[in-house]
Amino acid sequence: MKKILFIQFLMLITLGSFAQHTMQGKIEFERKTNLHRTIDQMDKERKEWIEKFRAKIPKHKVEYFDLIFDTDKSVYQPGREAEQQFNMWFSRTPAAENVVYTDFNTKQVVAQKQVYEEKFLVKDSMRKIEWKIMDEVRTIANYKCRKALAKMYDSVYVVAFYTDDIPASGGPEMFSGLPGMVLEVAIPRLHTTWIATKVDYGNADQKEMVPPKKGKEVTQKEMYDKLSTSLDRWGDYKQKAIWWSML
Repeated sequence: MKKILFIQFLMLITLGSFAQHTMQGKIEFERKTNLHRTIDQMDKERKEWIEKFRAKIPKHKVEYFDLIFDTDKSVYQPGREAEQQFNMWFSRTPAAENVVYTDFNTKQVVAQKQVYEEKFLVKDSMRKIEWKIMDEVRTIANYKCRKALAKMYDSVYVVAFYTDDIPASGGPEMFSGLPGMVLEVAIPRLHTTWIATKVDYGNADQKEMVPPKKGKEVTQKEMYDKLSTSLDRWGDYKQKAIWWSML
């Protein structure tokens, strides 16, 4: 009996050590923005110009980001360059340089965001999102993921898929609050999706997992209020620009 208990004790230690070891790694996210849908809404009065411009650009802009994580924290930052490079003024998609540090223990976030000509350093608590967990399940990067829905700023719907096989309540940008790691996010009003292409365990570079430091220090609310005032001249595109900036 003592021998069996001793073996079980060793197994628990081994499993605990394994879990601790494997709960660190790097997730690559592919961000895909539908450029055709985006320009269709830019200037509805100049349909002829839009159709000509549409024919000259690819349908999607693809970018890559890395989420480095362990049990305590994560850092989301720009990753490798996409193979297809599209060098027109319109190809400069928003939020392409975001760096987001999340501390799961203190529930704090530090996010460095370049918003047009100004750099912000957002220091705040993790965003509170009221998720509604659904029954739909899909496989993403070889992980079984469950669907969840939420709404931001009263009208921006967010669709996410998370896996509880990675028990860290994080995800791309500032998305969090689900019982596991978010591996896919879709925001229809921004015509953009983030989806994990691969998960590598054991590749968490601790030197990279530090909060960013550059930018004007603000809270999420202070940043939202400032952009609401400074982007008034943007007309119909103002609100969408704010949504992008507040990701």
